[in-house]
Amino acid sequence: MKILFITDLYPVNDLEKTTPRTLYNFVRDWESFGEDVKVLKPNFLLNSFIRKKPYYKTGLYGNVFNVNYITPFWGDIQKKTGNFLKENFDVVIAHMPSGILYADKLELPFIAGVHNSDIEVLTNPLYSFYFKSYLLRALRNSKAIACRSYVLKNRLLKLYPEFEHKTFVAPSGIEENAITDDIRSIDVNNLKIVTCANFKKRKNIDKLILAQKDLAEIQLTVIGDGKQRKWLEGLDNSVIFTGRLENSEVLDEMKKNDIFILPSVGETFGMVYLEAMAAGCITVCTQNDAIDGIIQNGINGFAVRPDSKSIRKLIEKIQNMSAEKLGEIRMNSINTVKKYTRTACAREYLEAIHKYIFQ
Repeated sequence: MKILFITDLYPVNDLEKTTPRTLYNFVRDWESFGEDVKVLKPNFLLNSFIRKKPYYKTGLYGNVFNVNYITPFWGDIQKKTGNFLKENFDVVIAHMPSGILYADKLELPFIAGVHNSDIEVLTNPLYSFYFKSYLLRALRNSKAIACRSYVLKNRLLKLYPEFEHKTFVAPSGIEENAITDDIRSIDVNNLKIVTCANFKKRKNIDKLILAQKDLAEIQLTVIGDGKQRKWLEGLDNSVIFTGRLENSEVLDEMKKNDIFILPSVGETFGMVYLEAMAAGCITVCTQNDAIDGIIQNGINGFAVRPDSKSIRKLIEKIQNMSAEKLGEIRMNSINTVKKYTRTACAREYLEAIHKYIFQ
């Protein structure tokens, strides 16, 4: 099958560290399954500048064609791509609003990959003048809609229940060798909590720090960095700040801890939660956000409201749980994450493509 993958959320250079690798991994895995995949990256220059993304000239970089636009998707969008779009692709997989809007102009069967950004376009009044109507038309024209989490699927179908028949979930997966087989016991009298994020307001790291402040027998470790660091450090001088770590170091740090809590909002999926589950942490996400749905509250982890009072109550609840119950939750977490390996998720996504395009 010849697949054209369109998204702006893709590294042009394999060495890029600022672009998430989740969509990149889908492409690499599909290629390993024998599929022929080419990538088109439509790059809206103003958006790229605001987000401080690396700049690349329009052109072909390996199997990725980067095409720059000053204004998004007006006029003849294909002029700059030369012969790249003249191949006979069987299907287009388009992620993020820019990719979906681009795919809708190509007159090829396409699947729309919905992220939190798409829900923002459909719900934020700022986008109602232009982008919302065009994105909604594109979703209606798509053969299927791949939501990146159960939460996003629920939000989309609440807005547009008519998409129920063609909507599925396409989560990312964890590297299989990252899943620990060391199911250690938890000492509630010496509870070790860890979190990991870029220090942005929506990550709510401050809410976590304040929630555990002055609680007895708690040690909180915060992995990450950002402009908020000095302020966050001032909230509680007992918290350990490691700074930014490489992915392998993050996994090693998680394995030293019992609980992972990230009360972030506005997440598309949140690979860090799967990584924490794989490392053997009892993992806490935000209610109705991130991987809530994969995490089932009280069964294989916890979901909590993103405020300090709710987080504190949950920590105290965990402290009062038996070692047997915590061990059961941790084992359920490990068994869950084994179903969400990178290979398994890529294969399930590919099977869904075949279902909606060729059946």
